[in-house]
Amino acid sequence: MKRLIITADDFGLDEAVNAAVEQAHREGVLSAASLMVGAPAAADAVRRARRLPGLKVGLHLVLVDGVALSPAAEIAGLAGAGGALGKNLFLAGLRFFLLPEVRRALAKEIRAQFAAFRATGLALDHVNAHKHIHLHPTVARLVIAIGGEFGLRAIRIPEEPVSVLSRAFPEERYRQPFYALWASRLRARAGGLLTNDHLFGLAWSGAMVEERLLRLLPHLPPGTSEIYFHPAVARSPAFESAMPLYRPREELEALLSPRVARRIAELGISLSGYGDLAADARPSALRPGASGPTVAAQDQAAKGG
Repeated sequence: MKRLIITADDFGLDEAVNAAVEQAHREGVLSAASLMVGAPAAADAVRRARRLPGLKVGLHLVLVDGVALSPAAEIAGLAGAGGALGKNLFLAGLRFFLLPEVRRALAKEIRAQFAAFRATGLALDHVNAHKHIHLHPTVARLVIAIGGEFGLRAIRIPEEPVSVLSRAFPEERYRQPFYALWASRLRARAGGLLTNDHLFGLAWSGAMVEERLLRLLPHLPPGTSEIYFHPAVARSPAFESAMPLYRPREELEALLSPRVARRIAELGISLSGYGDLAADARPSALRPGASGPTVAAQDQAAKGG
């Protein structure tokens, strides 16, 4: 059986993104969205999500290249003036690994964002992170440990199979990304959490247009695949600043495409969210009776880098 989770990231970035998420779910094939709880239009996103009971909403943690939710004074070392988070992922990763005070601030900010999501009253379908920073071993440990306090059941594994891309697009050349080992370790660390088997969109982030989607769909491997998008109804100033090279309107058109919807149906692919995977008898599915990490484990994660 092939399951497909079609997700919009950056839900809450601005109203142009939120409007695209609502339209793509009501009229197209979008099944899930990942919410930035501290973003300027987060409240608007939550209002829309409450009108869309079929939309699976998860938490899109922002720990780099954004603005922190916690007061800057409480997370010194992680955020600068105005709560600005570092944009250099390499330097941020070194600081997460090497500096205990940064790890403590990181844990505080992760907990604050989980708490803000809980305050929305929405069911937590999954968690992932802006720029896929949850691949970082320190961040992964903290997200899984702290998420246990908030009923975390599913996490995205950013693992895109190069073999599938090569079959779908033989004219292009793809190489195994350098972070593939981190993705494998994240999958192992996820333990009893629900996970996707495959993720698509990394190679074409911001450019998952209709033609590419139609060519990819017949090659989806068995199991659960996730394809993520960054749709918007217009290129707003906020979107332009954050993602100047992305093609948000074309991605929205792909999500609304009748050809895409027909192809998914023809291929017998089932659209879902992460929460729908609980009934699957897959090795990565949540084991009956599994619980989140203990408080001691959470404390150890914050200390251990």
